[in-house]
Amino acid sequence: MIDLKAEVYGVELEKLGNIYYYTYMGIEKIKLLERVLVQTENGIEVGRVVLGPVTMNFEEIEYEPKAIVRKVSREDEEVIRENQEKAKEVTEYSKSLAQELNLKMKILHSNFTFDKSKLVIYFGSDIRVDFRELVKLLAKKYKTRIELKQVGARDEVKMMGSIGLCGQIACCSRFLRDFSSIKMELAKTQQMMINTAKISGRCGKLLCCLKYENQFYEEVLKNVPNENTMIEYEGVPAKVVTVNVFLKEVTLQVIEENQPILVKVPFSYFNNNA
Repeated sequence: MIDLKAEVYGVELEKLGNIYYYTYMGIEKIKLLERVLVQTENGIEVGRVVLGPVTMNFEEIEYEPKAIVRKVSREDEEVIRENQEKAKEVTEYSKSLAQELNLKMKILHSNFTFDKSKLVIYFGSDIRVDFRELVKLLAKKYKTRIELKQVGARDEVKMMGSIGLCGQIACCSRFLRDFSSIKMELAKTQQMMINTAKISGRCGKLLCCLKYENQFYEEVLKNVPNENTMIEYEGVPAKVVTVNVFLKEVTLQVIEENQPILVKVPFSYFNNNA
């Protein structure tokens, strides 16, 4: 089997969006964060180089990479600015149309491809929206292919930006490219109060940062019994009252001389007796 390889650059078309790989045949070197024009299924689009050059085989990439059209020139910058201004107009016009048509949708952002061959309008909604009439009116005015793209609650916050409960810019707007599956079990493992208002982000979903330290908690709590469970301690039944991951100790309730007493036991006891 032939192992095909190529020197490629990783390009993002949207901030913190998917990374697509392209080759480059130009003479000038491309620096990280420089903008380039690339061919996509939507037409010629503007991207930003976030990786490379690196040598990868086609099996890793999973497709045959196309070539970067060129680095963005000064003339291209002017076209990009014009497109961005036009896209802002589209966003405001789409908002007014959606309101007139009584569509339950929030218009978030609009984007023209560099060559204006396609216009993509992003929106958020809790329900399925019939936007055919809206597309018809937009196409009549802007004379180009139009796609309305519905995004989820997490992508909506990522696109518009937000401040997290920690006071910093939300992770999704700052560095996260992919969203992990966040489950309530993560909050329980980390002994957080199950108050959804305190462990949910602006999107209404569980905080992405619950994932960051979970591996640490899993390792520390390995072999440690859960709260409110019954175990055997030193040959007698005992109930687990609390588990303190910071002090690394478990408080047990045992019966001694017919009286319940509390006993504090280090995590090491359970690991040594696992």
